[in-house]
Amino acid sequence: MKEKIYTIPVTDAFNTDCECPLCVLEKKLEDENVEYVLGPFLMEPEGRMETNENGFCKRHFELLYNTQANRLGLGLIVDTHMVEQNLRLKKNYEDKKDQLKKDSDVSFIKNLSGKLSSKQTETRKFVDELIEHLSKLENSCTICTRINHTMDRYIDVILYLYFKENDFKDLFHSRKGFCLKHLKVLLEGAKKYLDPKETAIFVDNLLSMQVQNLERIQQEVNWFTKKFDYRNNDAPWGNSKDALLRSIQKLVGFCNLK
Repeated sequence: MKEKIYTIPVTDAFNTDCECPLCVLEKKLEDENVEYVLGPFLMEPEGRMETNENGFCKRHFELLYNTQANRLGLGLIVDTHMVEQNLRLKKNYEDKKDQLKKDSDVSFIKNLSGKLSSKQTETRKFVDELIEHLSKLENSCTICTRINHTMDRYIDVILYLYFKENDFKDLFHSRKGFCLKHLKVLLEGAKKYLDPKETAIFVDNLLSMQVQNLERIQQEVNWFTKKFDYRNNDAPWGNSKDALLRSIQKLVGFCNLK
């Protein structure tokens, strides 16, 4: 198989002995992006506009802080992100302040007369708008966006290599399957990048190896639980000593388990 710059990360990940090569790819991207955001990205005007608008998810705020690599840089990012979000919330509030007062007076009078209506008020509409905005902010993350964009390109590369390079196809099928999160990503990629015939071939082969490996790891974690029975004290662990950790990651993808 001929290596090219864009195939090297993919083949490196698939040459790793693990439960999910895509988790290896994603973790590497995550580490690189955490470092990048606290470095060059911090000083790029477009980068700061992005972080001001989107911020980060809980996981990536934790990673950015826990690196302790550039606390000043992270402080600057958080400062301008909060300025933008505070201004937006304040403006929304100021725009609706009079209407809130009006609705509160009307509701009070109607309540006294026993005629309080459940009809949608401007206040309720405003609350819905705020909830929508806060939900969007909660689910937005500069790092997640960058990772997802690059992972989509990797999926394209994986599917291309699968049908064009027999060596890679053999490597693909020699692995231990994927976590359920990345199984979904591969299925989405098949719909996006493959024609109907290729989709059928790929999905058939993918699910065959996935089912086999899910059964394997379930048996390993089952033996892990049975080793706590005193009657199995002297029985060998086999591959089950770390089966609990690997089975959790098989279900949800990479996570920091200690």
